[in-house]
Amino acid sequence: MKQMYINGTWTDARSGSTREIINPFNQEVIATVADGNEEDAKEAIAAARKAFDHSDWSKTPAAERGNKVLQIAQLIERDKEELAKLESLDTGKTIEESRADMDDIAGVFRYFAGLADKDGGEVIDSPIPDSQSKVVREPVGVCGQITPWNYPLLQAAWKIAPALATGNTIVMKPSEITPLTTIKVTELMEEVGFPDGVVNLVLGEGATVGNELAVSNDVDLISFTGGIDTGKKIMQNASGNVKKIALELGGKNPNIVFADADFETAVDQALNAVFFHAGQVCSAGARLLVEDSIHDEFVEALVERTKRIKLGNGFDEDTQSGPLISAEHRAKVEEYVEIGKKEGAKVLVGGARPEDPELQDGFFYLPTIMTNCTSEMRIVQEEVFGPVLTVERFKDEDEAVKLANDTIYGLAGAVFTTDIDKAERVSAQLRMGTVWINDFHPYFAQAPWGGYKQSGIGRELGKTGLEEYTETKHIFRNLKPEPIHWFK
Repeated sequence: MKQMYINGTWTDARSGSTREIINPFNQEVIATVADGNEEDAKEAIAAARKAFDHSDWSKTPAAERGNKVLQIAQLIERDKEELAKLESLDTGKTIEESRADMDDIAGVFRYFAGLADKDGGEVIDSPIPDSQSKVVREPVGVCGQITPWNYPLLQAAWKIAPALATGNTIVMKPSEITPLTTIKVTELMEEVGFPDGVVNLVLGEGATVGNELAVSNDVDLISFTGGIDTGKKIMQNASGNVKKIALELGGKNPNIVFADADFETAVDQALNAVFFHAGQVCSAGARLLVEDSIHDEFVEALVERTKRIKLGNGFDEDTQSGPLISAEHRAKVEEYVEIGKKEGAKVLVGGARPEDPELQDGFFYLPTIMTNCTSEMRIVQEEVFGPVLTVERFKDEDEAVKLANDTIYGLAGAVFTTDIDKAERVSAQLRMGTVWINDFHPYFAQAPWGGYKQSGIGRELGKTGLEEYTETKHIFRNLKPEPIHWFK
């Protein structure tokens, strides 16, 4: 059985509860893990608090902290194949994608390891004679980190690496249904060697473990990636001690295709945008906006390509897309498709479970394209988080921008056109944290990631992602102190 890691020790849940982890491809049990609750979370928080307040970790030289983060990257590279297999078993995604994820994850740890000792503070030109003024960044303290089920270790890496590089202590809470790679990386961090209490892992549900991280007055920062409703609850619960918050809450991301776009590239990228990892991606291009003059031809080409998408076991070389994560999530996707149909949208392809006998034990849903969509429909406005593409028309540049921004979200979007001036104009008007031009989905450790509006607060990755885990302090020194005699 896989255990939790608290204060340098692997431990069962205090209640003795366990949870079975299943493979969404065939529902086979692949592991049994401890299933903690708020009492386990409190124990981990106390350990992290003690380690931050009373150990030397936060005062460790930045270069030394960076070296430890670098060692994590090296161990991930060493154990890449084992980690990739665990990730595919846990999530159902293809092994090819999981291997690429591991490369990206190692790159994230390497990037933040390199940044750890690059900010030595800033000297300010003080306007007051005979004085010195400087600004320094210090670790926030105890950081609660709640990660989602779709990219379990990738999202964890975005939080763990900058937190440790800046001298914080952490309490990790992975999704209760996909914890295996986070458990494995905790083993690797134990191998690297951190003081007891610096790294803690609590397994369990968000309603118990996650809630305790949000409400605890001993947690200084809460970082969460997941759904918007849960994010709003975390904001409310974090207000008790006004802790710092970092939230990435998903999106309903527009993919704008102008008539002058490279047709084949735009079609190919439209497929990648929405059907990659069965659409279970926060930045999925689930809203396709196509200029009127090419709409019919474009949609026809999409439908033909979509029919050929090969669903299957993530470990089979010819599989292009795996299952959804659970029966409950598939039911949610199915419900949204029915809502869309009732609203007047038309299903051109998909819209059902596959009939292939080999897929009946998994949580599969056919890649789906829906047309006749308008921006007021729920299927267009709400995050489905599955392999469902809605298609809208636009007549000109102004309408494309208006439609694209007609959403409560603002995580990402894309523009396909061969007119670079048009691309720049449209990009400048999109209220989104990331805009791709003639591409979809690229991200890398050096560039910040996060959203406008209700897609979240703060940024991960990049220099900004490091700064999220620091507090800014101004230190002023009077070089010639003397009485000022204000009060006689």
